[in-house]
Amino acid sequence: MTDGHDPAFLGATLALPRPAQPVRPLPYPRFTVLLDPARQLAAVTAVNIDGASLQDLPRTGDWRLDERVPAAEQTGPEVYARNDLDRGHLVRRRDPGWGPVDAARAATEATFSYPNAAPQAAGFNQSKELWLGLEDHVLAYAETTDQRVSVFTAPVLADDDPPYRGIRIPLRFWKIAAWQGPDGLAAAGFLLDQSELVDTREGVLAVPPLGAFRTFQVPIADIAALTGIDLGPLPAADVRERPGARETGWRSLDTADDILL
Repeated sequence: MTDGHDPAFLGATLALPRPAQPVRPLPYPRFTVLLDPARQLAAVTAVNIDGASLQDLPRTGDWRLDERVPAAEQTGPEVYARNDLDRGHLVRRRDPGWGPVDAARAATEATFSYPNAAPQAAGFNQSKELWLGLEDHVLAYAETTDQRVSVFTAPVLADDDPPYRGIRIPLRFWKIAAWQGPDGLAAAGFLLDQSELVDTREGVLAVPPLGAFRTFQVPIADIAALTGIDLGPLPAADVRERPGARETGWRSLDTADDILL
């Protein structure tokens, strides 16, 4: 079982995105986290998914600190205690869980490492459900090719994120799914905005009653601009920015049917 993101997984070289700030690379079974020790959160996560051999395994594993990293460089359990914050998986539990059962189980359990988590408001609505299912939608689309997808996910680590318990809570998250299409590398970019759900005034997390998650399909070049991350060939592979694309710019998503691939 390969540790870390495999750049040749899709049949063409797709290296890890490169953040501008110093990061600590943390390889896990079939995925990698690039941890920003100053923010104590991931700047990039990358996972390889083989949709043809995904296992449907029961949830096992407990959240834990990564012993390779000083505790002060990780957002640990104290941030998530006694509030309305979820430990949001960046690499989803099921994503690396493919192939032989033992290897798949070890990979899914590895996703419960705190560097693979980021604070997300606990309120659940259709937009967040859509965000959680984006990879499934892209996998279904990719079944017409080779059923392999590489997914990159992380919070947008902005300077004006609100402070809370010694960290700053990210208000937006980005995701890019890439696959090998008939004409070469193809990719799609997405953004989740939880700004309306996060209020850390007076040191207490509050969820406004009318707040909502907002999910968008966005140009991958805009993700690069928002994050300052070098995304390599991904902006040029954006399916919505190619000649003849049906639509460009930001697209608000309400259901999976709104996604353009």
